[in-house]
Amino acid sequence: MTRKMLVLFIILPAIIVSIIVATVVVWNKISSREPGTEEVAEENIEKAIFIHSLDTFIVNLADKGGKRFLRVTMHLELEKESLSGEIDERPSQLRDCILMILSTKRYEDISSVEGKIALRNEIMAKLNSLLEDGKINNIYFVEFVIQ
Repeated sequence: MTRKMLVLFIILPAIIVSIIVATVVVWNKISSREPGTEEVAEENIEKAIFIHSLDTFIVNLADKGGKRFLRVTMHLELEKESLSGEIDERPSQLRDCILMILSTKRYEDISSVEGKIALRNEIMAKLNSLLEDGKINNIYFVEFVIQ
């Protein structure tokens, strides 16, 4: 009899309380969900970010005397993932393009935030003019050292 009473008075109420708590938690989650959440999730999938890392560039700056150099590492934000394949197929052409731009810069041109933004925009425009499968949406400088 004690075993039946244990089940009847302790375990059975514990199971019932657990079911009630689980029902309340699930109900709260369902009722707190905002309408259209699924649509937002689908939009985020469409706006996935594809990053392509480039090797580090080291160039002499165009200052008088040529004593300053720039070391820069960039990541490219691509419009679509397939563009990464095109970039991998043409590394020499794209690196040459970037090196030619970087080596024309003087310290004064790129030492300010505005100068770095202008450099980013110039590189992005030139690379986008060469690409056929899509475009670069942004360039991130992950290393930018002038010495």
